[in-house]
Amino acid sequence: MSAFTHLDLTGFQQIDRFAWRDEQGTVMSVHFFNLRPDLPAPLAEPAALLAGTARHTAGAGAGLIDAAVEPVDGVPALRQLLKVRHPQGHGQVFIGSCTVPRATCSTVLKLQAPETGPTGMREAFIMAQLGPDRFYTPSPFAPDATGGLPYHWADHEQYDAQFPQHPLTLIRAKLRRLLPSIRLDERFKALPSF
Repeated sequence: MSAFTHLDLTGFQQIDRFAWRDEQGTVMSVHFFNLRPDLPAPLAEPAALLAGTARHTAGAGAGLIDAAVEPVDGVPALRQLLKVRHPQGHGQVFIGSCTVPRATCSTVLKLQAPETGPTGMREAFIMAQLGPDRFYTPSPFAPDATGGLPYHWADHEQYDAQFPQHPLTLIRAKLRRLLPSIRLDERFKALPSF
């Protein structure tokens, strides 16, 4: 089941019922969860929501790069961009997602792309520019978050133009293109709010 009735699939080839891949290796999938969302706070409390999300992400060994509450087809949603360690131990996998929660269920668009080939070049280049003392900074969402992958300047959008084929750049751009194209089932939209 999916609450999505429209999504711009330009450039993607279907690989499963609810999954697609593009020529750059980005995998896109849509999900429906028929249970109450486990978000740490209501969307109407963005500071608490984003802080809780950053702490949860760090606690799971990952790192929250960016997050915001923004509408999808007129319904409030949580957009996230995060990084996880590559399961094979080399480099990172970047994940972009958008969760549209309702009181008793949610639907999620997920994009993921791993680093391939030589890894860490983006980080090394930006660290060389800024120096190690300025490179790492506390999470702007939860400065007290500990564990997980560190928050640093190389993940900032301002560096995407210098690394146009980096998976983080690609995920960020695809989220920006795809989210406005989403149309949700009217029955899903009519459900009670989260």
